Amino acid sequence: MPKDVITPRATDYNQWYLDIVREADLAESAEVVRGCIVVKATGWGIWEMMQRELDDRIKATGHANVQFPLLIPKSFIMKEAEHVEGFAPEVAEVTRAGGEELAEPYVVRPTSETIIGHFYSRWIRSYRDLPLLYNQWCNVMRWELRTRPFLRTSEFWWQEGHTAHATEAEAEAETLKILHDVYADFAEQVMAVPVIRGLKTEKEKFPGALRSYCIEAMMQDGRALQAGTSHNLGQNFARAFDITYTDQNNTVQHCWTTSWGVSTRLIGALIMTHSDDEGLVLPPRLAPTQVVVVPIYKSPEERAQVLEAVARITGPWHGRLRYRIDDRDNLTPGFKFNEWELKGVPLRVEVGPKDVEKGSVAVARRDLPGRAGKRFVPQAGLSEHLVALLDEMQGGLFQRALQFRAERSAVVGNYAELQQQVERGFAWAYWDGSSEDERHIQEQTRATIRCIPLDQPEAPGRCVYTGRETRQQVIFARAY
Repeated sequence: MPKDVITPRATDYNQWYLDIVREADLAESAEVVRGCIVVKATGWGIWEMMQRELDDRIKATGHANVQFPLLIPKSFIMKEAEHVEGFAPEVAEVTRAGGEELAEPYVVRPTSETIIGHFYSRWIRSYRDLPLLYNQWCNVMRWELRTRPFLRTSEFWWQEGHTAHATEAEAEAETLKILHDVYADFAEQVMAVPVIRGLKTEKEKFPGALRSYCIEAMMQDGRALQAGTSHNLGQNFARAFDITYTDQNNTVQHCWTTSWGVSTRLIGALIMTHSDDEGLVLPPRLAPTQVVVVPIYKSPEERAQVLEAVARITGPWHGRLRYRIDDRDNLTPGFKFNEWELKGVPLRVEVGPKDVEKGSVAVARRDLPGRAGKRFVPQAGLSEHLVALLDEMQGGLFQRALQFRAERSAVVGNYAELQQQVERGFAWAYWDGSSEDERHIQEQTRATIRCIPLDQPEAPGRCVYTGRETRQQVIFARAY
């Protein structure tokens, strides 16, 4: 397998990304279905690892999984004016089924607030029914004109949580719990992706929401990627779908609802945060295969000797490491090395006849390509060594991404500095402007306010655009 199949990042970042998606065997275009992709076994394996980690966190916070229909009556979408304004250009409609025109078209779900709201209005009667804490894993459809694998496709996969509460305070607590305890924790502890937790501006919030929160990550080209959102929907959808409950005073009240979700876009975030010009780099906690073992031999006798040693070495790994033995006879060791590097497997263990004699193995780290990441280590205690090495790599990838973000971030004091800084990364700026001011800046710089960080400075400053004094700081960046 040639080493030059990946376009260098410095040459063409966009092509580098597409090359990794292709060469790491993550996905390919579903050309017969506009804007869609086929997620291949390697890519889906990563998504399954993400699902498992996220699902555990979601259930640990008291939520249960459910499943709602793929098709939503169009009249449901029309009930919420802000909602339809936000999604009308993106929806796909089903107007004919069973050879007949439908009396009412269905919309292929772009998100499920409306149909879930319909059923919540039937399920909730009393304050005793609250809170209602549900989540679903599903696919959704948004008719995108410009697509990029994982980052923006017409069909994608995600989880969407939907909850109902008795008070605004409870809904707000839920929204922030998901942001901090589920999304940010998963991104940093499992994906090794540092994120900034923040509030969306009125211009950028989810259509129909009272408040939208997000986690924002920096990619290796300095752009921002919204990695997850959590919305306090207020009573907007509850009023549209008559989601009410009778309180302790026997008074009918509208519920306060939330919605929150992350999607297969996280695979794109993973690629663009950690990967290099050699291919995909996976953090150990998300790698479907953490260790690949490559036996090396020339004769049938050596093969038997080496495979016997491999079986003995890997015996203690069961239930402790996710590993694979690549004993394919029709491929050279060098081809296998390149293949597993492209696919981002964190550790490679090489075992040849001389290693068997010496009681050692060669261990190569994916996060340090070439000779720098390769060491000969004893077979004795190898399991413990590999576990410690994977932990070290997990933390190292996070610190490397954190340092990169720090190097490409800067506080700006005026508009000229902001214009320069968004060319290379995140611009932290004091802000007291309007939504119209945001639009002007976006038109002039192609940058948006990614969020209002939840951690704010104590000292006031001057707005980067209006010059007015303010205590609020925001982050401007170009984004995916």
